[in-house]
Amino acid sequence: MRARLAIRYCMHAKSFELREVVLKEKPQAMLDISPKGTVPVMQLTSGEVIEESLEIMHFAVSTNSQMKRTLYPEQLANQIDALISHNDQSFKWALDHYKYADRYEESELFYREQAEVFIADLNQRLNKHIYLMGDGITLADLAIFPFIRQFACVDKHWFYQSHYTHVIRWLDVCLESPEFKDIMHKYPKWEPESQLEYFP
Repeated sequence: MRARLAIRYCMHAKSFELREVVLKEKPQAMLDISPKGTVPVMQLTSGEVIEESLEIMHFAVSTNSQMKRTLYPEQLANQIDALISHNDQSFKWALDHYKYADRYEESELFYREQAEVFIADLNQRLNKHIYLMGDGITLADLAIFPFIRQFACVDKHWFYQSHYTHVIRWLDVCLESPEFKDIMHKYPKWEPESQLEYFP
């Protein structure tokens, strides 16, 4: 989701081919370029393969100098990287355990409380601004909000009744954006030699 967001913001629709795959029926063409068989995966025209969502985001940003100044301004780059790293490490661990608590030793409440440390930090950041780094959207928002969406969906009633009002507002702003709605468009499963599909 976050890789698609960065592509949607930074790359012209005709500059790439989007292949929608079903992971239970992984196409051989995908496994040929990425044997680990996970998504997202991007193959460049040079043949180079990028297999991590954050790396795809940075690649997409690198293709558009104007959007790079907006989404990844040099003066905020270190802060953006640090916040995304916190999300991808400690928060994602807590989120995965919260989502599938029945597979682990502790309770759902225990793992939610672990995740709330990061949620509380975001709530404080959003106290005076629309987005995580200020009044303009950055790579931090695009990289993190899909995970907060997952967190909210575990128990929507609890989340929307919680005191994390600034996070709730920010999440709703992200969910209502035209860019997010575009990437949520449902595409047919890609088949070899099928017609190319592009974002609107």
